[in-house]
Amino acid sequence: MKWPPAPHARSLFLCALALSLVASPHARGAQRGGRGRETVLTLGLEQGVLGLDSPLIDLELVRASQTVAALQPKGADGFDFTPGDWLQRRSGDGFYHLGDLNLRLRSGSGDWQDYSTAAARRPVEAVTASAPVLAAADLAATLPADIPLQVRRFWEVADGQLALRFELQNRSDQAVEIGSLGMPMVFNNILQGRSLEEAHAEASFHDPYIGNDAGYLQVTRLTGEGPTLVVVPYGDTPFEAYNPLLSDPTRRGVTFEGFYEWMPHSLAHAENEWSEAEPWNTPTSATLPPGEARSYGVRFLVADGLRDIEPTVAAHGRPVAVGIPGYVLPMDVEAKLFLDYPERIVNIEVEPEEALEFHGAGYTENGWVTYTVEGRAWGRARLTVTYMDGLQQTIHYKVIKPATEVAA
Repeated sequence: MKWPPAPHARSLFLCALALSLVASPHARGAQRGGRGRETVLTLGLEQGVLGLDSPLIDLELVRASQTVAALQPKGADGFDFTPGDWLQRRSGDGFYHLGDLNLRLRSGSGDWQDYSTAAARRPVEAVTASAPVLAAADLAATLPADIPLQVRRFWEVADGQLALRFELQNRSDQAVEIGSLGMPMVFNNILQGRSLEEAHAEASFHDPYIGNDAGYLQVTRLTGEGPTLVVVPYGDTPFEAYNPLLSDPTRRGVTFEGFYEWMPHSLAHAENEWSEAEPWNTPTSATLPPGEARSYGVRFLVADGLRDIEPTVAAHGRPVAVGIPGYVLPMDVEAKLFLDYPERIVNIEVEPEEALEFHGAGYTENGWVTYTVEGRAWGRARLTVTYMDGLQQTIHYKVIKPATEVAA
């Protein structure tokens, strides 16, 4: 689990560490080829790819699966945010790609059942698409036959930005509870098997702000140069949890920390794998009555560079939070929190209530709402900011002992 914005120090540290290791020929040889097993190719690469154009991103989809083969920002000399050079090696069952979907469902009081588009690959059925939809598919063929939902996936342009959207419709005669929903965020953070120069030119890091409706994922090139990819909610798709995809066969290690999934619902995981842990946000589920449908998705924004991430998020109508000096808060430090969003704040809740002392401090000259924040109880704390339009933003703090004691 990771903290809200200000991830760049972490990225630079991991970059230095990983690059020092990836340059080792011994490390490259030991990790090449995933977990060393023979991969049965089921992704359908032999059927070719679809080239699609959106205003800021060139998109290639594997024709058979309609998952991403390449995600290239325009004007970046062909740089790909996804591990396209690993596509052949990662084209078997169980390997996740951008465009896959994981679900955990139940009807009535039954047990949770898992469903994944990546578990047993079969070619999906293409659906006729017209603008603003670039490509669409019914995913029934690559999901178990007993799934109670019809699942369709759409690659489309929304407000000038590339978007990925899933439409889930209950085709059964019972209400279906969506206990967990995960969209794998598969970007090219694989450093293993690359020389120093290759990793620097081809790889990236992704850092999450798990902020519910205001959450986003930033994908930064290893060079630190732009453009930078920013993934934000599309429709009602909060960034509730960020779950590691431990079942993906791609070998994890110091030079590859694995892939994760964006989860707008996580209750089924909280009741099982995470039952002894405290999630960043309150776990939720959603219930679909018979015949009803609901969509979930993300948009892919493009920022010119690292310093343009927050302005890009704000320019596309998303809330921005900036904490000074950060989100690890010594008890003897008065911190500042700045919030930028057009809608008025109607409520701020602190959990646990005694963890933070929180006061309004007016506005900046640019109109950002300002608060002073002081830590009162050691441990994790969460602020939930509710805006007039109903959007909820969570901001997470770690309160530690006074800085004077820590230093002593």
